[in-house]
Amino acid sequence: MKIYTKKGDTGTTGLIGGTRILKSSLRIEAYGTIDELNSYIGLVRDQDIHEHYKKQLIEIQDRLFTIGSSLAADPEKSTMKIPDLHASDIEVLEKWMDEMEEVLPEMKNFVLPGGHQTVSFCHVARCVCRRGERIIVDLNQHEFVADLVISYINRLSDYLFVLSRKITLDLGAIEQPWQPRM
Repeated sequence: MKIYTKKGDTGTTGLIGGTRILKSSLRIEAYGTIDELNSYIGLVRDQDIHEHYKKQLIEIQDRLFTIGSSLAADPEKSTMKIPDLHASDIEVLEKWMDEMEEVLPEMKNFVLPGGHQTVSFCHVARCVCRRGERIIVDLNQHEFVADLVISYINRLSDYLFVLSRKITLDLGAIEQPWQPRM
C-alpha cells in the first residue's frame, strides 16, 4: 500500500465515513492539532524523565489517537467502530496529578515556562493542548463532538502543567514565579 493517494491534491481529505471536506475545515484543524499535540508529547517522552512518566505519556498518546479517530469520523455518516474514551480516562489523569501534587510545593504565583529544556517541552505541549481545546470547543458549536473529548483535553492540559512542575522538581531546575510589575 502506498502512502500517497493523490486524492488530497485538490485540497480535500476524506473523513471516516467517506465524506470529503476541505483540509482547512475546523474538523481537520481539530484533529490536526491533536496530532501535533501527540507529537509534542512524544518529544517529552523522549527526554530523560522517569520511566513512570514515560508510561503515562504512552497511555495519553493512545487516548489522543482515540480522540483523533473520533474527530476524523463524520458524525452523521460514519458506521465504522472506533475506540471510545471513558470517564475513567479522565479519572486516571486526575489521579496522576494528585500523586504528583502531593510532593510539589504549593503554588503561590503563576510560573514562567522554562527552567530546563524538558520542562519547556512540557509547556509547549500544554499550549498546543489548550489550542486544541479551543478548536474542539469551536467545532462543537457547529458539529457533534463527544463531551468526554472536551473534558479529556481540558484535563490533559492541567496534567501537562503539573507534569512540568514535577519534572522541574525531579531535575532540580528552578521554577521561576511570575512577579508582575506594578
